[in-house]
Amino acid sequence: VDRAIGSRLTCFFIDNGLLRKNEFSEVLTIYKENMHLNVVGIAAGERFLDRLSGVIDPEIKRKRIGSEFIEVFQEEAKKLGAVDFLVQGTLYPDVIESVSVKGPSAVIKSHHNVGGLPEKMSLKLVEPLRELFKDEVRQLGRELGLSNEIVSRQPFPGPGLAVRILGEVTQDRIITLQAADAIVIEEIRRANLYEEIWIQTVGVMGDSRTYENAIAVRAVHSQDGMTADWVRLPYDVLQRISNRIVSEVAGINRVVYDISSKPPSTIEWE
Repeated sequence: VDRAIGSRLTCFFIDNGLLRKNEFSEVLTIYKENMHLNVVGIAAGERFLDRLSGVIDPEIKRKRIGSEFIEVFQEEAKKLGAVDFLVQGTLYPDVIESVSVKGPSAVIKSHHNVGGLPEKMSLKLVEPLRELFKDEVRQLGRELGLSNEIVSRQPFPGPGLAVRILGEVTQDRIITLQAADAIVIEEIRRANLYEEIWIQTVGVMGDSRTYENAIAVRAVHSQDGMTADWVRLPYDVLQRISNRIVSEVAGINRVVYDISSKPPSTIEWE
């Protein structure tokens, strides 16, 4: 889109407070310094946390995040003057899982940028990637000459860590999950597996006997996001991940590994 309309494009990168550790500053730097985009960074974490207060249902989480996402966009767009269009990176798996595309297919979950959007919006949606799968988008990125740093980034849900925290989302739980997730990413890079697998860390329920929490690690092989098989990670990698999380992240006393495939499981827990 930047190459198509140039200076008429203003990009918004919203920090919803639910990103990976340091992700907002790191990605914003890439956008500005490496890709030379006209991008505005928006710190809106408190707004999203307020909307998620007391919410435990994952569908409600997604819809509230989607609604707040659009509210922030519309408010920022007004500051620019006359703005008619909102460009989103919606992919085909988002559409398939969020709405019944053709026939009586079931809604699997609402994605914040599809089923999670409010019914009335002042901006018209433009979704150039809507009919592409994740692997096709990566190939397109390479054809456009985008850096491997961008093209090979780990898939991450739009609602962020909100759907990787089971139950209510709080600032303390976000910080804990960010710390554990950072360790998992470091160890996966160390094992030279970062570009081969999809990895995620999920904050699970507390242990009533010790008043501490468990973390689930999930790694899958997937080409398009529609199906996935769990990765047989080497035991030494799992051992390092577990030992580091338990010893370095306060409040975590147990690490489990998810060996479920999609289907029947989904890649995300919520």
